[in-house]
Amino acid sequence: MSKKIISELVGKIPLLKNVMDLEEVFWENPGYRNFSDIKLPLSKEDINDASRRLKRFAPYLAKAFPETAADGGIIESPLIFADSMKRELEGFYGIKLPGRLLIKCDSHLKISGSIKARGGIYEVLKHAEDLAAKEGLLLNENADYEKFASPEFKNLFSQYEVAVGSTGNLGLSIGIMAAKLGFKASVHMSADAKQWKKDKLRSLGVNVYEYESDYSAAVEAGRREAEANPNCYFVDDENSTNLFLGYAVAAERLKAQFDDMGIKVCDTHPLFVYLPCGVGGGPGGVAFGLKQIFGDNVHFFFAEPTHSPCMTIGCMTGLHDQVSVQDFGIDNVTEADGLAVGRASGLVGPMLQNLISGCYTISDETMFKLLAKLADSEKLMLEPSALAGMTGIVNIAGESGQRYLRNRGLAGNEQNITHIAWATGGSMVPEEIMKEYYNKGKSL
Repeated sequence: MSKKIISELVGKIPLLKNVMDLEEVFWENPGYRNFSDIKLPLSKEDINDASRRLKRFAPYLAKAFPETAADGGIIESPLIFADSMKRELEGFYGIKLPGRLLIKCDSHLKISGSIKARGGIYEVLKHAEDLAAKEGLLLNENADYEKFASPEFKNLFSQYEVAVGSTGNLGLSIGIMAAKLGFKASVHMSADAKQWKKDKLRSLGVNVYEYESDYSAAVEAGRREAEANPNCYFVDDENSTNLFLGYAVAAERLKAQFDDMGIKVCDTHPLFVYLPCGVGGGPGGVAFGLKQIFGDNVHFFFAEPTHSPCMTIGCMTGLHDQVSVQDFGIDNVTEADGLAVGRASGLVGPMLQNLISGCYTISDETMFKLLAKLADSEKLMLEPSALAGMTGIVNIAGESGQRYLRNRGLAGNEQNITHIAWATGGSMVPEEIMKEYYNKGKSL
């Protein structure tokens, strides 16, 4: 992209200069519209179909992964109040934070320990179901899905391959699930992917390919491999509808948790959700599902590292996947490996461009500091990228956030807001590495 075009964009969008200077920013989407005014390519029925599929597979998951048996093979995460962390944030930022703060602990989802356990596992299961039906091993949706653990099914899947490009967590979920079903599994990982994630996959017999370049190069390599092999299925993190719908099922599960906890969402009790964002599939799917249930009463914000603000830039400029952070002189180098993406999803940005309330960025240093504070206050250990959602409530309490509330007619309702920081990963991080994260946060 030419310097002239970038200069013109900065002239139209002054905040873009702050993004290019790697500052922490909060951007309110001027194109936000009411949910009823938006025509979307997917519907609530598409989410319901995905939910039904996960329920059909629950007996298999309970058998194949005993850690899910207590929940009947349903993979879901806790929703917890974070009063102590809220007080920590108030002290750290010197600001009063109205409303209540909760954490959605996708960091502790069974099987692969991150939000990717939703979309990644769902897409592999759907592919397995399609193959089994095509080969005559699955006659209808009422069949016994425990059979997916049988030698007959594993023999079928061993003739096929599943491939994905990843910065880490998606690769874990795809690799673990595909290998368990019996597929040959290949994960193409960028240089910023953590070594322990590569080691974990290799221990399960997954082929791991490493690239010195970033996430986009890993995805492109996986895509090329799949194109060359008719028996290889490529999970396309940048454009997959199936991944997106797997994530979206989280919304109905969250609604059930709200009902159990007596939390209401309405005109006078809005819901604000802060979602760490890499390429955008995970947060986009969750946000899409939440809009289907709560409509205009839910407001969602994508949170990104200052060095990898691909969705922020894509939404600000309206150019989405046509631009990368590198076009703007940003290096895409961050300790938040799951968010180290230079170019946003071509599916999510355009689909949600009028539903995204806004985006904000957070520095690696802030993520590490908050990682240590969360560990001390709530005894909850997360990987750095999962802390990106934690400053959402702080942004809303600030000047830009207050302006957002006024623009949405919510000024005066601050005490009634339910804020959710979506914790996207962490429970599978080896103890010695988590200790290093914590010590770094404490030292900062």
